[in-house]
Amino acid sequence: MLKTTRFDAAGYLDSEERQAAYITAALETGDAAFVRDALGMVARARGMGRVAKTADLNRESLYKAFGASGNPEFGTVMRVMRALGLTLAVHPAAPKRSAKKRRAA
Repeated sequence: MLKTTRFDAAGYLDSEERQAAYITAALETGDAAFVRDALGMVARARGMGRVAKTADLNRESLYKAFGASGNPEFGTVMRVMRALGLTLAVHPAAPKRSAKKRRAA
């Protein structure tokens, strides 16, 4: 029987640039669950215990907040971002293109 191992993307987030790009991509989707998962993945890549200590949070509660069914408070998100050495920035969203009306020929 073939034995498989569970894939963990955290192993590929091996630089601060990759980690920041991953979180940025998650934020750009507007999907709260994806953002939560991305922050949790980067925290695991850096070491959840170390991130929790830097953020002055309990490691177990950090795992729970950023787990599959977690719903971290915004304050927790900000503390984790700061612990990761990241900041949030805001810029205007690209305007949505409206469908142009076709002229009848």
